[in-house]
Amino acid sequence: MRFYRVLTAVCVAIVCAAPRPGISQEKPSSVDLINKAWLSHGMRDVENTLKYTQQVIDLYRDEADALQANLSALPKHKDEIDAVQALNDVATAYFIRAEMYMRQQDKENATKLFQLIIDKYPYAQAWDQRGWFWRIAEASEQSIQKLKSGYVEIETRKPVPLGPATRITLYDPGKEDFVDYAKYGEFRNPGTKDYKYEITDQEGLSAAVGEGIYPNTTSVRWDPAFKKAQKEKRLGVFAKDEEWDFLYTPDLEAAFFKWALAPQPQPVRQYYMGLILEKAGLITHAIKSYYSIIVHYPGSYGITYFKTPWYVGQTALTRIQVLLRRNPNLGYRLEGADIRIENGFDKDVSNDIVIANPGRFVKTTILDQLKPKPNRGLLSVTKRSGKGRVQVLQYETGDWDLMVDNKPFIIKGLTYVASRVGESPDEGTLQNWMEQDLNNNGKPDGPYDSFIDKNRNNRQDKHEPAVGDFALMRDMGCNAIRVYHHPLPVKKEVLADLYKNYGIMTIMGDFLGKYTHGSKAQWNPGTDYNNEEHRANMMESVLGMVREYKDEPFILFWLLGNENVYGYACNADKEPDAFFSFANEVARKIKEIDPEHPVAICSGDILFMDRFGANAPDIDIFGTNAYRGNFGFGYLWRQAKEVTGKPVFITEYGCSAYYEGKSEEEGEYFQADYHQGSWEDIMHNSAFSGGAGNAIGGVAFEWLDEWWKGYEPAMHDKKSLWKGPFPDGTMHEEWLGICGQGDGRASPFLRHVRKAYYTYKKLWR
Repeated sequence: MRFYRVLTAVCVAIVCAAPRPGISQEKPSSVDLINKAWLSHGMRDVENTLKYTQQVIDLYRDEADALQANLSALPKHKDEIDAVQALNDVATAYFIRAEMYMRQQDKENATKLFQLIIDKYPYAQAWDQRGWFWRIAEASEQSIQKLKSGYVEIETRKPVPLGPATRITLYDPGKEDFVDYAKYGEFRNPGTKDYKYEITDQEGLSAAVGEGIYPNTTSVRWDPAFKKAQKEKRLGVFAKDEEWDFLYTPDLEAAFFKWALAPQPQPVRQYYMGLILEKAGLITHAIKSYYSIIVHYPGSYGITYFKTPWYVGQTALTRIQVLLRRNPNLGYRLEGADIRIENGFDKDVSNDIVIANPGRFVKTTILDQLKPKPNRGLLSVTKRSGKGRVQVLQYETGDWDLMVDNKPFIIKGLTYVASRVGESPDEGTLQNWMEQDLNNNGKPDGPYDSFIDKNRNNRQDKHEPAVGDFALMRDMGCNAIRVYHHPLPVKKEVLADLYKNYGIMTIMGDFLGKYTHGSKAQWNPGTDYNNEEHRANMMESVLGMVREYKDEPFILFWLLGNENVYGYACNADKEPDAFFSFANEVARKIKEIDPEHPVAICSGDILFMDRFGANAPDIDIFGTNAYRGNFGFGYLWRQAKEVTGKPVFITEYGCSAYYEGKSEEEGEYFQADYHQGSWEDIMHNSAFSGGAGNAIGGVAFEWLDEWWKGYEPAMHDKKSLWKGPFPDGTMHEEWLGICGQGDGRASPFLRHVRKAYYTYKKLWR
């Protein structure tokens, strides 16, 4: 999902879009023409760039103008955006032309076209193969600023002014902290698909749970603080969807009241009220809010930004377990609770079967906290993969270990790329970090010559010597990085030194057709896992990698793909069985050449996990990119244990250090909190630690901010790229680094070491 490696300009430039239905065959599709225009632009072919963009403008401008005139707001959903494809493609054609002029230093014509887009097509959007739509007018504004300012950083979003934080004082906290629902109703058929809770004493249950908790949902209206907030006009006007604007306000009291009465489905309302109560430090009331979902609405779901189901009940259950684990002073555990969603690994919720058991809260004793861990040496090993110094093995208890030189090895990994500010794969300018040597000392810049800008004045002072990223990562406790052998060449000597002198191993990967790498397919329609030619090309790519690196001591294991199931430039989302079957075939071939290293896959969250389980018995490790929030990865471990039966590592997770409306220091705090919660969850689910026992580590994304990801590589963009479970509710792709690059002028050498670095230093060392 967010591990988008260096690509060629040709591949990156092509916009993924399906041809629109209903277009006459007498004229070419605007999508096809735009794809050709991007391709020509990427190849510096001015003649064809002009040719294809002019065709789009001539053939579709009238339709684009009509579509723009009928819009009163920016289309939000993919089907709405696709419905105005002509508008999108005409604006894109002008944008490509403007980019071409800018590349030729023709500032006057470039500015005119960028301004034309802003004035005429403010609602046009283009699809970025990294996984989001981007507003062409917004990108045009940035380009104009770039032309005016000469590549200095600009603000792309104004911070939202926030008032002082307020606490929540509950007028009616309820009579029970941990509610005994059996006193107020009947649990019917727990543990089956026919589970249901029937309330027999609604008045008693309302009194027990307190204000805002179902069925006591409207009592907040009688809270004096609610009336005061109304009088002070802190609650807005209760317009449609206005409650979402309150999720990230420091006025927690107003947010609580707003969500208590929001026109959202009850389980969604309870979940976000729980989040607000957590922030306010009202942990027991937050637990009550989450638990009400499990009791009354265990199978409830929402739809994510990426159109995949979000199971609210499972998430609520996970948050309860994390809160109880973090607050042992509460003296309770939740026993027997479980929500299983059969057929829940695809995008279709209509075939879901919910099997739920709300369990019950049980008081804990000191003995619950003093259970000793089993002695590995006394346990029998039931499964083993890998015959060399790197193995994965399963014990009779069902727990898994990754072993290196006969010692348990938890992957404390980082995605490492030292991207220089101003360079971009979109423009074909991003250099190979293993080769870039701007100071001509014979060593790559980032790994060996970076320095910590301690006073953050954006220059290297006398007391700030070169340290190098490799040394910083070693001191942090990192023991592995994730690298792909294409499209840019890997320097063995760099990775060998990383291992020999810094103790950091390499997870070596092949994209397995993602972004068309290895398959040699055209970007549109992309890699086809049923195409024999594509399959042969990918097999050759992977086995070439294995033959070249299998004897290197720095190799930890092999990794196939990068969230291919999301389908960008490949059809794994449409043909998951074909994809996983082919991946399994590749794994078998790898083991014929190299039986000494395990083979892993990099999937996308739990999408099609059941198809992986059914089709890939020869892949040793299930890896997946997952962004789920500061409490960890929820049901993922349990689901992977039941469905795949394999050890698991998180191939990518992380959080931006930018938080809209907050200070730089606050943004770093929230980033560090996200990483800490993620790592604690990984460790809780590692062998003999109380969880699923199948976690073997994770790879944090990422070491260093990459400025090219939000479009303009010379600007540190702060715009929202996609919505998700992040501190301010959105992903800021250019701010994911454990380290920042300051104002960019001293890139790729300068490092602003963020709070997350020191958090990991404590956790990993």
